Amino acid sequence: MQKVLIQPTSYEECLPAVKRAFELFPIPMRGKKVFIKPNVLRCAWPEECITTHPAILRAVVDCVEAEAPAEIIVGDNSGLSSYGINEKSFRKTGLMDAAKGYYQNIGLDSVTLPFNPEYKEKVSVSRAVLEADVLISLPKFKTHGLTVLTGAIKNNYGILPGAQKAVLHQKAGSPARFHEMVVDVFKLRVPDLFIMDAVLAMQGNGPVSTEFRYVGQILAARNGVALDAVMARMAGVEPANLRFLQKAVEEGLGAIEASAIELEGKLTAIPDFKLPPMSGDAHFASPRMIKVIQNRVELRPHADENLCTACETCVEQCPVSALSMKGNLPEVDPDKCIICFCCQEICPEKAIALKNE
Repeated sequence: MQKVLIQPTSYEECLPAVKRAFELFPIPMRGKKVFIKPNVLRCAWPEECITTHPAILRAVVDCVEAEAPAEIIVGDNSGLSSYGINEKSFRKTGLMDAAKGYYQNIGLDSVTLPFNPEYKEKVSVSRAVLEADVLISLPKFKTHGLTVLTGAIKNNYGILPGAQKAVLHQKAGSPARFHEMVVDVFKLRVPDLFIMDAVLAMQGNGPVSTEFRYVGQILAARNGVALDAVMARMAGVEPANLRFLQKAVEEGLGAIEASAIELEGKLTAIPDFKLPPMSGDAHFASPRMIKVIQNRVELRPHADENLCTACETCVEQCPVSALSMKGNLPEVDPDKCIICFCCQEICPEKAIALKNE
């Protein structure tokens, strides 16, 4: 039996609710490395409801600090429209201040892992995520044009730095395969605890919709599959109809039947919750979506010879060693490049621009 907490709260008074999550799902953290991953899809204001709200992150950091861990890291790799500007995204969303000095740009160092060869033989995962003893995921209750809903399982997509995410979008080729691939990413490092921001939920054409619903709750669980099943029922969706949840059950990652989930709190469906108007194949195959993904996949860093001082900072800091000096300018190996744009972010002379191949 898997337990899910449904706790009423507000952003102004969320600390007691978050404390309740840690009490219900205790995790030994003393002397350990703890990684906290909010959902930072892109550079956006907190009130846009696109990212985990900073009040939730601050409350989680407060609770983790009280457990005296050896190290706390807060980070995420921004999504499709914000590659290479992790720090800027954290500042605009208010999450930088909420991280209380524990923020790290996790896109600067990664580890290569085997992946499902149907999509990619290998993927790069942020090293800080893999080396953490405890991984706490802070997903946002939102709709998504491809997966209908995005929550605990989809939040793990951000452990991949750079435009690998766009490459995998492209390789999936259909919504059903994208659902399944998201589960493959989730399996790379399953979080130990999930605390979902469901105070203000996104509805409609997510994950960047302008339509919101005040739900006034956080959801929490040790099992992300059960948590997403509860989120689905709140949104009026039968969990068994979502392919990513079917796939997670097939992989033995959790259960979605109501009889297999113990609720701590009351599950109430949100009346008239709006789902994406173009979820599924129509959205995935739209010319706009194809163009966005293709543009991201084709971008590569190029150095401006008038600005570059050949300091080699980009070469030294590239997480996959895709850059080398050719004369006085860095040159990228397109086969190695994961399009994380760390080189652009760390260049002291602002000499690197992103251009389509």
